[in-house]
Amino acid sequence: VEGVDAALQRLQTDYVDLVFAHRPDIYTPIEETVRAFNHVINQGKALYWGTSEWSAAQIMEAYAVARREHLIPPQMEQPQYNMFHRERVEAEYAHLYDEIGLGTTIWSPLSSGLLTGKYNQGMPEGTRATLAGYEWLRSRFEDEEAVQRIAQVGELMNIADELGITVAQLALAWTLKNPHISTTITGASKPQQIIENMKALDVVAQLTDDVMEKIEKILGNKPPAPQSFR
Repeated sequence: VEGVDAALQRLQTDYVDLVFAHRPDIYTPIEETVRAFNHVINQGKALYWGTSEWSAAQIMEAYAVARREHLIPPQMEQPQYNMFHRERVEAEYAHLYDEIGLGTTIWSPLSSGLLTGKYNQGMPEGTRATLAGYEWLRSRFEDEEAVQRIAQVGELMNIADELGITVAQLALAWTLKNPHISTTITGASKPQQIIENMKALDVVAQLTDDVMEKIEKILGNKPPAPQSFR
């Protein structure tokens, strides 16, 4: 609760539309977390609350506690989601969308810049992977899996070229094509990148079934449909 107060002070506002429980706190009972966010909303400091990188089981537990205790349940989850990171959003959370109306605000839609294509010819100076303190990112782009993914980005660039767009716009539009994605968080280091990213909204309509099939053939990582025991 004190963290929300401090955030509102820094933002110079009285309330926010949505506040997230950033990562599950394994040392705090979920009921206590639910009650804390219920208090924040009742105090008028937020309209809704959500989770960030919680498991499906943890989200369902929070939802069940809220319903049992007549409290406000989480409405949104903030997971990582992109062409290379799909399992949680497409499989683990699959039953939550219909069962509790879960929405998602996804982060890292460009896989730390990998899906922009800028790392296909090495690491350009000035990019995050070349900066001090980002050695962890640089090492990620140099392992065997990254080499394979960079090759896949090269193939995705061919599809983007056919559509007359950038591969970054293709990757962003791909996330928005998923009906369970409510919001896509993008990052930018230059104003022009924001403008280019926003154009992805116009690209969604270009992602026909045929285009999506071509993308799936390149990625080859579509999670299997979750089993239903009903």
